[in-house]
Amino acid sequence: MKPLHIPPHEQQYAGMIGTGGLGTGKFFHLNGNHTLGREESRSGRFLDVEDYCKQHIILHYVKVLAGPQFSVTPIGKVGEDDLGHTLLREMNATGFVMDHVQTQHAASTLFSLCFYYPDGSGGNLTTDNSASAQVTAEDIARASSEINALGSRGIVMAAPEVPLAARAKLLMLGKAAGACCAASFTAEELRQPETHTMLSSTDLLSINLSEAHALIPGHEHANTKDVVERTIQTLREANPHMLVAITDGRMGSWCWDGHTLNFRKSIDTVPRSTAGAGDAFFSGLLCGQIAGLSFFEAQELATLVAALSVTSQHTIHKTLDRCALKEFYQHTATALSLAVKKLLED
Repeated sequence: MKPLHIPPHEQQYAGMIGTGGLGTGKFFHLNGNHTLGREESRSGRFLDVEDYCKQHIILHYVKVLAGPQFSVTPIGKVGEDDLGHTLLREMNATGFVMDHVQTQHAASTLFSLCFYYPDGSGGNLTTDNSASAQVTAEDIARASSEINALGSRGIVMAAPEVPLAARAKLLMLGKAAGACCAASFTAEELRQPETHTMLSSTDLLSINLSEAHALIPGHEHANTKDVVERTIQTLREANPHMLVAITDGRMGSWCWDGHTLNFRKSIDTVPRSTAGAGDAFFSGLLCGQIAGLSFFEAQELATLVAALSVTSQHTIHKTLDRCALKEFYQHTATALSLAVKKLLED
């Protein structure tokens, strides 16, 4: 795998420590579009899709694109089961520092069953008693020496699927160490008061439009730009210096760099699956930060990473690297700034 071309003197950060869900899932295609009944049996088939949870997706692309000199340390738990063992092997192969990934003997690995109707709608069933649900603030505190050692040369990243208390601890430790604190939240979490306290410790927030709506209740019918602007205003009250990214699916993304709001259209491509695209976008933003790009240049890179990620049916595009990104942008004739093009040079 070929990382981005980041000269050592331009690399703004030396490592990342993250937390979030570690798990996998299956995709099931139902026969018939009528809503599944309470006691109904329905035929269907499993799809050939490898599904991964948020922390794994985000950190995978960061590690691959930032390269071997950039340390990536996940904090999380998997079960003492076949799924957990498989994830551990894959994460080791990617090159993560695995000192803070524990095997929980009394719990199973986080698992989600996603079901789809033929019309493309669907839902998912996710275990709520998994090993990921047992990640605690004390588990995060065990990585405090690594967080402090990175200091201002570090990034901490808090993603969903582990308890808010653990993620709050990571952001608190990161802020105290002078690290860049990045986070994402679900819509349900953004409605909770304790999350608003966490936002004050967040330097970079990546959410989607649905999650933005959760921050500004009562504006369900507002146009997209109005929703984005109202959301940013709300977030500035929590942290006036926060960088904000709000994705709007295939329409594109909005980014706020603290002074200016910028919209960038998505890249026109034929997706095989959009699952994990938002996490891939978040990864691209983080890689832009590592490479010393401006936030809007990082938005360009994130758009490219997300667009290429959806050409895979899996939630992690296993062959996405610098060379694949370069070939993709040339094939799609995507306009890029000189700074982003330089990252894709051989």
